[in-house]
Amino acid sequence: MLENKIVVVMGLGVFGGGVDTAKFAARFAKKVIVADKGDEKKLANSLKELASLKNVEFHLGEHRLEDFTNSDVIIVNPAVDENNQYINAAKKSGALITSQIEIFFQLCPAKIIAITGSNGKSTTTALTAHLLANTKSSLYDRVFLSGNIGNRPLLEALEQIKANDIVVLEISSFQLEQLARIKKSPYISCMTNLAPNHLDRHKTMANYAAAKENIFRFQNAGDFAVLNAYDEQCLKWFEKYKNTGRNCVLFDREKLDSKLTADFKLPGRANRENLAAAVEMCRCAGLKDQQLFDAIGSFKSLPHRLELVGTVSGVKYYNDSIATTPESTVVAIEAFTEPKILIAGGSEKGLPFDEMAKAISGKLKALILIGVTADKIEQAIRKTGKVPPIYREKTLQDAVNRARELSTAGDVVLLSPACASYDMFVNFVQRGNMFADLVAKMNVEH
Repeated sequence: MLENKIVVVMGLGVFGGGVDTAKFAARFAKKVIVADKGDEKKLANSLKELASLKNVEFHLGEHRLEDFTNSDVIIVNPAVDENNQYINAAKKSGALITSQIEIFFQLCPAKIIAITGSNGKSTTTALTAHLLANTKSSLYDRVFLSGNIGNRPLLEALEQIKANDIVVLEISSFQLEQLARIKKSPYISCMTNLAPNHLDRHKTMANYAAAKENIFRFQNAGDFAVLNAYDEQCLKWFEKYKNTGRNCVLFDREKLDSKLTADFKLPGRANRENLAAAVEMCRCAGLKDQQLFDAIGSFKSLPHRLELVGTVSGVKYYNDSIATTPESTVVAIEAFTEPKILIAGGSEKGLPFDEMAKAISGKLKALILIGVTADKIEQAIRKTGKVPPIYREKTLQDAVNRARELSTAGDVVLLSPACASYDMFVNFVQRGNMFADLVAKMNVEH
């Protein structure tokens, strides 16, 4: 596919996927052109990892049409909308358009479990991999965790993956759009739920749902489709696919064995759903519940996902920076019974806040808003008629200081923005790390 070809990696990014793709391509290609609209400062960490590769060129700051018309293969970062002049020009010139996820599915010798959804997919993915890796089972030699979850190599892992291993991936709607091009779906596919997200890219919920459905669309007879018993769209897909040769299974947070939940440490209804999904996938992969009991207790929350980052003067501070949708923030609020001070707001994704406002407005001790969407969120809250004290701050540091002033022992301060981070931060990780650092600077109790 890439041997002795001129390859363009379109979109280097800062999360590691572009680096993984470029390193893989450089092993086979005659020349690799890394094309990204970002500058050297923004991409410094990614560029550093590729600096030693002799057959890689960097074309930064803007895209050059000739790169795309004079190359054999274009590997497109999932964050790049493929409906653009450069991809269209590459197609006309006869170049192969592909992606990291397509290459992986074409070359991976092991069975693949993949998880997608609007909320909970990272925790569910990590939990599934943890359970598979920490049970006394001889079914699989090794478990590989990768995909749209942290900075984990995907294509570079192909050298290590063997047929008797199992791979657990988190997959985004953007990656699923790409995967449809080669008409492949995973052996075990899981949909955690479906709620409005990425409408700035997909434009409509119908388009977003169609992209997500690709995780089931091309499955083979005997494959497994695991869906949420409490999600309306999941139930529709269950009915659509249950008589097509797949094994369709509903996961149900209310039907978990008490032995499975006894040692589970993550709070809230949503995390019970994540556990139910992970358990069901492990069952599909051949494990018995008895094998899972010991492994569940050792699983810890992922960073930036309802992560307790400190307790100060009896107030617990939770980092939920991953919450980039209104639905995610509703789930976070529902996880706590204590008085809650919410820090929310960020960059615009084209999502409405009306349903979130109805769900949370009567449940907050105070609401602290930052970012571009502050006006939009406040307007939605005020429409409900149940308006908590609302404070507007210019920076996250100001918001944390305000929360400290307002809180008393027994309260929860929750960073759950309901928005993306790009107006003030490089990404949600930087936002969450700053929140954790600000809390750490307080007089943390041990």
